[in-house]
Order: sequence, then structure tokens, then C-alpha cells
Amino acid sequence: MDQKPLIKQGYSLAEEVANSISHGVGFVFGIVGLVLLLVQAVDTNASAMAITSYSLYGGSMILLFLASTLYHAIPHQRAKIWLKKFDHCAIYLLIAGTYTPFLLVGLDSPLARGLMIVIWSLALLGILFKLTIAHRFKVLSLVTYLTMGWLSLIVVYQLAIKLAIGGVTLLAVGGVVYSLGVIFYVCKRIPYNHAIWHGFVLGGSVCHFLAIYLYVGQA
Repeated sequence: MDQKPLIKQGYSLAEEVANSISHGVGFVFGIVGLVLLLVQAVDTNASAMAITSYSLYGGSMILLFLASTLYHAIPHQRAKIWLKKFDHCAIYLLIAGTYTPFLLVGLDSPLARGLMIVIWSLALLGILFKLTIAHRFKVLSLVTYLTMGWLSLIVVYQLAIKLAIGGVTLLAVGGVVYSLGVIFYVCKRIPYNHAIWHGFVLGGSVCHFLAIYLYVGQA
């Protein structure tokens, strides 16, 4: 089979198939996860704030996996330019969306609300950055993603009290999984490095979903 690179990053046809499938699975997971959270919210008579938070989180997860799947599945070069921007912007939305249930439902404290404003402001600025000059500062984008994610340490003590050790453990493990995956994201010489990175993203997403479903939703 001819596996010549399809795009500038040098992914072979087989790699792009793996890239698409890996986050296609994530797209399905996102839909199932959102449904489970909303069903749980209805069953527990959750507040409108909780339902809104779960919807933002689930929607951002679905959007991220959809954007990534389309970017890797569609070969049209001009479409890829915009799908790549869509994909990278969706990362900011997923980070902010994941914070939302933890901060507004799990904690709902002045510190949590303040951090919520900071995170969503950074996400919107990041999206603007991605749509304009991000191609000049690729490393800065990666640093921004990681920094936003680990700002959760600001409220980790409050979360440990409110959600118990299990919820915080899942939150931390998810963050570590995401961070470790970056190693494969930047190591372009590793075969299927991007699909492996996608696996870490999916793993981190599962950890955070379980933390929200099992602990935030039951808090």
C-alpha cells in the first residue's frame, strides 16, 4: 500500500487512519458521556447551574474529538488549514469546559468562580491567538495548554475536601496522562506518534469524565 505523506506533518495514510479512528472513538465517548451526565443530573434533581456546566463540558469534549477526527480524516489541503485551526481552538474549549463542573458544581466558592473567569478568559484569548498568529509561536501554544491545565493546583485543596480523595486522584491522573502524552506529540520521529498522543488524550478525558460523573455529580 502506498503510504506517502498526505500532509506537511508527514503522516502516512495508515497513520492518518489511526489518527482519525482514535479520536472518532473519543467523539462517540463524548456523546455517551454527555448523555450519562444529563441523565444523572435529572435523576438527582441537579440545579440549572449543574446542567449547564455538564452541557458545556460534554459539548466541548464532543467538539474537540469531532474537530480532530475531521482534521485527520479529510485530505483536502485547503480544508485542512481551517480544520487544524478548529482542532487547536477546540483544545482551549475542552480545557475550560472540563474546569466548569469542578469549579461551579464541585466547589462553587469565590476562589473557584474567580479561577473560572481566568480560565475562560485565557481560553478565549487562546482561540483568538490561534486564529491569528499562532503559527509563529507553536511552542507557546503548547505551554499555554499545559499551564491552563495545571492551574487546577490553585483549588486542589478545596477539591480534596469537597470531592474526597478519589475525585482528586482521577483529576490528577487525568492531568498527568495528558501531560505525558505531550512527549509523543512532540516526538515526530516515533511511528504513529500522533495516534499515540490521541490515546493519551482519550485516556485523560476518561479520567476527568469519571471524576465528574462519580464525584462532582454525587457531591
